[in-house]
Amino acid sequence: MPRTPIQTDAAPAAIGPYSQAIRAGNMVFLSGQIPLDPVAGTLVDGDIQAQARQAFENLKAVCEAAGGSFDHVVRLGLYLTDLSDFAHVNAVMQEYFTAPYPARSTIGVAALPRGAAFEVDAVMVLD
Repeated sequence: MPRTPIQTDAAPAAIGPYSQAIRAGNMVFLSGQIPLDPVAGTLVDGDIQAQARQAFENLKAVCEAAGGSFDHVVRLGLYLTDLSDFAHVNAVMQEYFTAPYPARSTIGVAALPRGAAFEVDAVMVLD
């Protein structure tokens, strides 16, 4: 099965040897997005909610570049450097997703790239 890379300037460029997303058949595997401003390439200012919103906006841009939307997301991975921020991130997630919600894991991590407090990745299935 061929793998097709997905790339958009509406989300931060990959900061390593990976693609923003890869499409294989009707599945799209989206790489992790941290709260980088896609133009400036710097972390957004603000609290965990501001960081989560920017990361979700970046993920949304990659979904759209692949021909989908958050309605096509079947799985999310959330990564937090402080699990006490869990409720704040949940509140932001509900701004972007509606029931039925994607399957999800939330993982506490020691650190994230560029000093981010939040990262999100996803799997999307297109019709």
